[in-house]
Amino acid sequence: MNNWAEFELSEAIKTNVESINQGYPHEEILYLDTGSITKGKIEQLQHLRMQEAPSRARRLAKHEDIVYSSVRPIQRHYGFIEHPSDNLVVSTGFVVITCKKNKVDPKFTYYYLTLDQIVEELDIIAEASTSTYPSLKPSDIEKLVVKFPVDVTEQRAIADVLTCLDDKIDLLHRQNKTLEAMGETLFRQWFVEDAQENWTDCSVSDFADHAKENVIPQNHADNLFSHYSIPSFDNERRPTLEPGREILSNKFKVLPYSILVSKLNPRTPRIWPICELSNDNSICSTEFQVIKPKSQDLFGFILFLLRSNEATEALIMAASGTSGSHQRVRPEDILNIGIKLPSETLAKKFSDLVMPNITKMQANLSQIQTLEKLRDTLLPKLLSGEVKVEI
Repeated sequence: MNNWAEFELSEAIKTNVESINQGYPHEEILYLDTGSITKGKIEQLQHLRMQEAPSRARRLAKHEDIVYSSVRPIQRHYGFIEHPSDNLVVSTGFVVITCKKNKVDPKFTYYYLTLDQIVEELDIIAEASTSTYPSLKPSDIEKLVVKFPVDVTEQRAIADVLTCLDDKIDLLHRQNKTLEAMGETLFRQWFVEDAQENWTDCSVSDFADHAKENVIPQNHADNLFSHYSIPSFDNERRPTLEPGREILSNKFKVLPYSILVSKLNPRTPRIWPICELSNDNSICSTEFQVIKPKSQDLFGFILFLLRSNEATEALIMAASGTSGSHQRVRPEDILNIGIKLPSETLAKKFSDLVMPNITKMQANLSQIQTLEKLRDTLLPKLLSGEVKVEI
């Protein structure tokens, strides 16, 4: 590693270079808050009139800037800005990092700041701060001592390898959103917009059952379970592998070609289609209801029925009278969701059309997980010089 050099990051970056001033030309802005980006993925940009924007909407970020939340770094609210709109404004809760491109490659620097060891180091600094909550100062990032390739071209080549993986992962995510939107649009056209008054009133219970097979994982302490939990749904819909001895509460058995529907907060529905299972020991949190179509050729129809706006509204109404901090739905609330149909044949025809898309979405999720594992393995090795890149 003779061609790598150690230096303080302040030699290669500037922080918070630009903020809104009196001459700011835009009356409407796209606003990025710290909670709206995690691990480089922007969940949403808010369209706001400047006069109605929050006071924290002051900082400007340009092409190839890095935004890094100054609050609780361990939550990983960071990202890399590429080709932003002229009216992009970010929260003052971000440290905006602008790289000196003759010294460091911006994307390489971004990947370096996402390394677990760096995130943890910055989190320790934040936890030791004297503010009311764990937070960083721009100088905390500037004072990081880093070791980079001297040649910026080598930095860029390393970043390009990781970017290729991230671009493929992003493409698969976008493809899944498109496939899901196609199914939702087709369902709405067939069963909502084109519905006829003389069609028969049906409900989910006509086509599916509530499967409630209890499992006590601790009775099988040495078994490895695929655990479908609420956190694992929120983390890219991937179950966690856990030994039975570590799972303290009872669970439900997950069946092939079933649909998991969260009991909690129907305004933000969590609906998880399960096709083929890679592990016979598949279980889910009892915060999910396991809905099993009576026939596999109804799977796609039941899935998109449960994802429809009408189903969400029905579950919100059913849960509105429940007490406590979280609204909950019961199995019967799900089974009672209604729909009009001319016959079961139309439901099966719909399933036939959407099942290839569902299968493709499942395959994409599996590929995403494989690529993310590869990227996470390569990231520290490439950024430390353990694995070389030819340039």
